[in-house]
Amino acid sequence: MSTDIALHRMTARDMAAGLKKKAFSATELCEASIARIETLDTNINAVIVRDFDRARADARAADLAIGRGEFKPLTGVPMTVKESFDLRGYPTTWGFEIHREHRSREDALAVQRVKAAGAIVLGKTNVPPALADWQTENPIYGRTHNPHDLERSAGGSSGGSAAAVAMGFSAVEIGTDIGGSVRVPAAFCGVYGHKTSYGVIPLGGHSPGGFPGAATLLGVAGPIARSAEDLETVLDAVAGPDAESPANKLILPLPRHGRLANFRVFVLDHHPVARADSDQYGAMEALAEQLVKAGASVARQSSLLPDMNAAWRTYQAMLLTIITRGDPTNTRKPISAHDWFGLLDDQLRIRRQWSDFFRHFDIVLAPAFGTPAFPHTAEPEWRKRPLPIDGEPSKFGDQLGWAGIATVANLPATAIPLGVNKAGLPLSVQAIGPFLEDKTTIAFAGMVGHAIVPPPIAG
Repeated sequence: MSTDIALHRMTARDMAAGLKKKAFSATELCEASIARIETLDTNINAVIVRDFDRARADARAADLAIGRGEFKPLTGVPMTVKESFDLRGYPTTWGFEIHREHRSREDALAVQRVKAAGAIVLGKTNVPPALADWQTENPIYGRTHNPHDLERSAGGSSGGSAAAVAMGFSAVEIGTDIGGSVRVPAAFCGVYGHKTSYGVIPLGGHSPGGFPGAATLLGVAGPIARSAEDLETVLDAVAGPDAESPANKLILPLPRHGRLANFRVFVLDHHPVARADSDQYGAMEALAEQLVKAGASVARQSSLLPDMNAAWRTYQAMLLTIITRGDPTNTRKPISAHDWFGLLDDQLRIRRQWSDFFRHFDIVLAPAFGTPAFPHTAEPEWRKRPLPIDGEPSKFGDQLGWAGIATVANLPATAIPLGVNKAGLPLSVQAIGPFLEDKTTIAFAGMVGHAIVPPPIAG
């Protein structure tokens, strides 16, 4: 069987179609994935928790189901999940030594749902401590390397997730995003990644060491895949309320348009603090030209654009409050409850501004990150890290500006691969859409995204 050779180029839908045709079995797919991980992950270090025995048993059960003519959207499809999600019997450390001995009693809700949809979960992928970095390295599992250049970051905090998908270790992944943690790794590794609208995917079973706290405001779960269509498949499998949600049903609207000519696109190539290099801007401009040729409406100025300065200030303040909660290394003083509610008021104003904006536009294009994957750095302080942009110094932390546009407003955003630069490093753009219209940004990504460029090390 040639599955092992083709696996890293196959989408989940390709795999599902092959399983239905009995071109290969779920067991063969599972073994091919395991073989790739055992052979190639030594250099990448993406899949750091390996649940292979259970995966093999689940694959055999999938083959029996297929033999009975029973198919679900992800039946027999091998996948991985981010380390920050509970996987029964394994630690959920978030990269903290203090949680090394923790063992999850049950799968996270999102993991339960992908398994219920038939997926074969192979294990978990690496993260930085507290999920708070755009490179993936921690004292428990070590460093994850970018498949396109081992000296560069795979992104973070879902760096292991994106690297695993790019390498063909898994067909799809579930990551999380509050500061670009799905979009940046997808961009760095050259795959698709979707930050969902806030609240679409419940985060039960997503906490360090099983901490039974409230869900993180702004934070979301989202899929990573080798095709936009696979993003939607995973989204459909995991989206929906949990037992604690006030609503008992979620219906995501269909995409606004079925052809590029009907899209109204706004190109956002400026930000109060964040910058991007000529490679990223060039890729985005080439996409804008492609859209114009396809008949789409493309604009670069609008009086309806929300106040980017106000949004940046609100996002910064909210994010800092959220990510320092529960961090054993944090020394910052908590803000008052009244200050927090003031931030929520500001956020609501921003959300309403975007609601007005999206009555006149369908998609906002912006960089997912200002540069392609940057070289690994051992400097833990963001204020001291270099991030040259076209040879000029810039502040590393200012790149949160691109991520925060969608995050602070609870909007969906899809990272779209746009090929590679002259150095072979992936280029990307994010498509931001209206609240709850996740399928619009995903459909748009499917229409404009370039073919995935396999990393040279992937074979």
